[in-house]
Amino acid sequence: MRPAPLNPTTRSASLRALARSSAATPLDVLVVGGGVTGAGIALDAAARGLGTGLVEAGDWAQGTSSRSSKLVHGGLRYLEMLDFPLVAEALRERDLLLTRLAPHLVHPVSFVLPFSSPLADRAYVGSGVTLYDVMSARVGQRRAVPVHRHLGPGQVKDRFPGLHAPHGGIEYFDAQVDDARLVLTLVRSAVGLGASAASRVRVTDYLRDGADQPGHPGNQPGQPDHPDQAGRPGAPGDSGDHPGQPAPDSSRISGVRVRDEETGESFVIHARATILATGVWTGRQQEAAGARSGLEVLASKGIHVTVPRDRIDAPAGVGVITRTEASVLFIIPWGDLWLIGTTDTPWTEDVDSPLVTSSDIGRVLDQANEVLATTLTRSDVVGAYAGLRPLLQPVDGADDSTQVSREHAVMELAPGLSAIAGGKLTTYRVMAADAVDFAVRGRFPKSRSRTEDLPLLGADGADLAGSRRSLLLADRTLRGHGWDEARLDRLLGRYGGRFADLLTLVEADPALAAPLDGAPHCIAAEAVYAARAEGALHLEDVLHRRLRLEFETPDRGVAAAPGVAELVAPVLGWSPDRTQEEVAAFVATVDALLAAETATTDAEAVAAFRESVAFR
Repeated sequence: MRPAPLNPTTRSASLRALARSSAATPLDVLVVGGGVTGAGIALDAAARGLGTGLVEAGDWAQGTSSRSSKLVHGGLRYLEMLDFPLVAEALRERDLLLTRLAPHLVHPVSFVLPFSSPLADRAYVGSGVTLYDVMSARVGQRRAVPVHRHLGPGQVKDRFPGLHAPHGGIEYFDAQVDDARLVLTLVRSAVGLGASAASRVRVTDYLRDGADQPGHPGNQPGQPDHPDQAGRPGAPGDSGDHPGQPAPDSSRISGVRVRDEETGESFVIHARATILATGVWTGRQQEAAGARSGLEVLASKGIHVTVPRDRIDAPAGVGVITRTEASVLFIIPWGDLWLIGTTDTPWTEDVDSPLVTSSDIGRVLDQANEVLATTLTRSDVVGAYAGLRPLLQPVDGADDSTQVSREHAVMELAPGLSAIAGGKLTTYRVMAADAVDFAVRGRFPKSRSRTEDLPLLGADGADLAGSRRSLLLADRTLRGHGWDEARLDRLLGRYGGRFADLLTLVEADPALAAPLDGAPHCIAAEAVYAARAEGALHLEDVLHRRLRLEFETPDRGVAAAPGVAELVAPVLGWSPDRTQEEVAAFVATVDALLAAETATTDAEAVAAFRESVAFR
């Protein structure tokens, strides 16, 4: 896998490669949607040698895939539903990510599960967790996490002092990940295998064989601002064994018309198979494609808040999971913070703008305070975010063109167009393989997924974490920049083998080793790297989905915005006026999010958000 930076230059190259597709030389697979599922599909298809394209209307992981609980887990609650195959599948994927695919991104985390009824819970919950560990051992290549252990009341207090009057409990292990960073790594890995990927590219129409197709002057996007230095990644038809073109079929989808949201230019992309991986936007895309039937996806809102680590007494790397009346509550260690959630409420507003309300925050704090010895208040909240879970509804009239499971489904909407919906972050790889298998089943019947044995970009640096102390002591560069072990741990845990890229930036400009103003846990090189290699095109992309300041700093990144804008402006080709506009737009977005958090209901939050944006 070759290095695969995402930046304006490589984006322009990808746009040209996508636009060069034609009815005679289409892509093998075009993926619509740049969340974890879509990125996983693009990687799966590219790894098979298929000519692959990936487009996303916003930033990578801008939707649900940057707003999860950030857990990689088997799903204890599914054991209660007796869905053993689903749990086994998720546990296997968890262990693959921990040991082989992304050990630099996915890390074990310990959870204490306190008992409310010591005798009944010890028998009932204990048997479930035992089965969880047994299933993990049976499906895993090797044990990725320690087995669970029973704890008495005193042991629970020792392990997690911040719990209120525990009656005993169980400690078990799962894993966590920076969800947005996982998506970025999947996209870069796909590009490294030849895929053409571009964010801020919106599908506006669908092409049909034998029907009047939208006109397009020359089918070329506008001239790029940067020269092409990246060759032709993901050139259509590069997989070799292609049968002849089928006869025109007015019902067959043969590609899409897209608009480059950065320039306003439109062009078409031709593809043998188009796969929708658009989550809660599935219904909108199905309607645009004129699908007569399709997948029914409902949106459920889940919110999380962060509080300072010193507000809850517990050692590093240990969290809590407990039941609530409406959901499951996680108290998850996240650097110098605790990530607490989640809720589960219907969302009937615009799916483009899930928002946190005052009621949501109060609900999460109330649930946390039921089990914590120290009472958390609104003043403790550092950040908050809301995400929409795509809940797959039963498909009426499913036949052999539909594959349905408890967690996800793949369905043909029209010849040449399929959609996948449901699922969760942990099982993205299985979903991706299912989606590609389904989409290419007639044309490439011998095509098989190869991602089970394909480490993601940066996984080669996972072993660096084990030798961090020697690195810290021996490397003059690290000592000279004043990086302590905690900072080195954080960087290695975020970048793995690509940590060397940061060092290269710092060696060229030592000032980039300094902490960011307004976000001292980050260094300046990370902001530059976000624009140079991680596909950030706007200031919000850098601050919220690369550096995660939306929930890691009390001001949601506002104090860091001017300095970060100055750092990325040369990379992104911004003028001084454009730089100021990016800062102003970011501050306006944060103000609107904070205005929404004063509302009580979702409808009031949406109104407050829109009013704040309009005022600006």
